[in-house]
Amino acid sequence: MTIAKVEVNRFSLTSSKPFDAVVAALKSAVGQPDMVEFFRATKAATSFADLERIVQSGLGRTGLMLFTEFDLGGILRRESGAKAPKIIRLVVGNPLIMKEMVKHVPDAGSYAPVTILIDERPDGVHVSYDMMESFLLPYGSSEALAVARNLDAKVTTLLRQCAS
Repeated sequence: MTIAKVEVNRFSLTSSKPFDAVVAALKSAVGQPDMVEFFRATKAATSFADLERIVQSGLGRTGLMLFTEFDLGGILRRESGAKAPKIIRLVVGNPLIMKEMVKHVPDAGSYAPVTILIDERPDGVHVSYDMMESFLLPYGSSEALAVARNLDAKVTTLLRQCAS
């Protein structure tokens, strides 16, 4: 048994935009394929070229897609009522980017696709993302780190655009 400590760098920013506007901006920038159909089609792909075509068709203008979302605020509101803050976790990514990291660091599959957290607080709407580079740094793969840095740049640029 092995237990390794991994330090994570969290990118966070606070927006003065309304929660729903930040979420809508983010969702409009990423592809939103029907995930049941997407997974059926990727499983049925008979070549890597077919798989790439299927993935590309599901990506948004950012080169990312939404895999799933968790309305954590909705769960809070069930307990606390309508005054509970809004909070949503979006799981986004690109299977082709993930593949490039996993080729060099199999554990990268534990971190991709990535999570974006959007939540309301008294000082504004917080948008947070745990940087992929920080997850992969302990593994020492320059190839995986280069892919992770590009992914981090893509996601942080997206978050800055959606929050401003």
